[in-house]
Amino acid sequence: MSVWDDVVGQENAVAGFRRAAAPGGSLAQAWLIAGPPGSGRSTAARAFAATLQCEDGTGCGSCLACRTVLAGTHPDVTVVATDKLSIAKEEIRSLVQTAQRAPATGRHRVIVIEDADRMSAGTFNVLLKSIEEPPPATVWMLCAPSPQDLAPTIRSRCRVVTLTVPAADVVAELLVRRDGVEPELAARAARAAQGHIGLALRYATQDGVLAAREDAARTLLGLRSSGEAVLAAAALVERATAEAKEHADQVAAEERSRFLHSAGIDDGKVPPALRSQVKQLEDDAKRRQTRLVRDVLDRYLLDAHSVLRDVLTLQIRTGSDLVNPGVETEIRVAAEAGDGRTTLALLDAVQRTRARIAGNVPPLLAIEALLSRIAVTLR
Repeated sequence: MSVWDDVVGQENAVAGFRRAAAPGGSLAQAWLIAGPPGSGRSTAARAFAATLQCEDGTGCGSCLACRTVLAGTHPDVTVVATDKLSIAKEEIRSLVQTAQRAPATGRHRVIVIEDADRMSAGTFNVLLKSIEEPPPATVWMLCAPSPQDLAPTIRSRCRVVTLTVPAADVVAELLVRRDGVEPELAARAARAAQGHIGLALRYATQDGVLAAREDAARTLLGLRSSGEAVLAAAALVERATAEAKEHADQVAAEERSRFLHSAGIDDGKVPPALRSQVKQLEDDAKRRQTRLVRDVLDRYLLDAHSVLRDVLTLQIRTGSDLVNPGVETEIRVAAEAGDGRTTLALLDAVQRTRARIAGNVPPLLAIEALLSRIAVTLR
């Protein structure tokens, strides 16, 4: 057993982390772990943090230090993750203060920031001084999709490790070994997830999710009019909003309950002095919901991209395996009805729609425009 067992398809990166953590290794104090969504950035960062704290320095996975780091309870390892639109300056200021403290039990004080790309320019400036001149025992780990997602002043002071999208068969093997998924389902889920480990696990373990994805693909390929496209877009955004609201409300209720409990309030009546803090929790919930809606829609757009990619694969006869074998019949019909040039244009339109939604274009308008174009093209 090792803390690195779940970091799959990243042999070169893991070897570099191990060398840095070894006695006499060249351990940088600021790291940027970059890789596309689902490549395992956060998993790699936690494994590296565990290796740095490991009692024998190897990331054995069995000592108390390794187990507490992976469980999120090690006193010298702080992990910040957010599902809101951005990471606030106040959170980073708190991390900078934490980074100044000497380790309590381990050899290092490790700070991991997941989704570091969600920091604003002003927030980067708060972090910069600590990245430039960290205390001797402090190690920063920033996770982001690419180095370009961080300010140049930050990334130039980090050692960059780039992860790749793991192959579908490697992800399938992980699902079988770690999660007990049946091999056939694991292979189907891993292929549908296109190397995204978290999505593959979701497809393989949550009832109906993979089937719903395939139904959405059939709906996409079955669009034949702008009217159908508008209705499909409205239904999609409505589902995304409902899914995001349910999750955001649950998190908000838990945060409010913890806050009231810590303040000694049992009857739910918030005194005037604490109302601004409760209001902040409510505002955070709204920002979280906005972000989650975008994330759900982006997941749909990535699925749509994979379906169109399968259509193109058949049109230009690459011989590659289909990402969506469950809807092969519909994909073949679409491939025979069109040509590679128009499908390439649709793939480009999907990517532009993703960028528009990320750039705050109203999601419904962006999705309507895309689905209408697909419907007209496939008609």
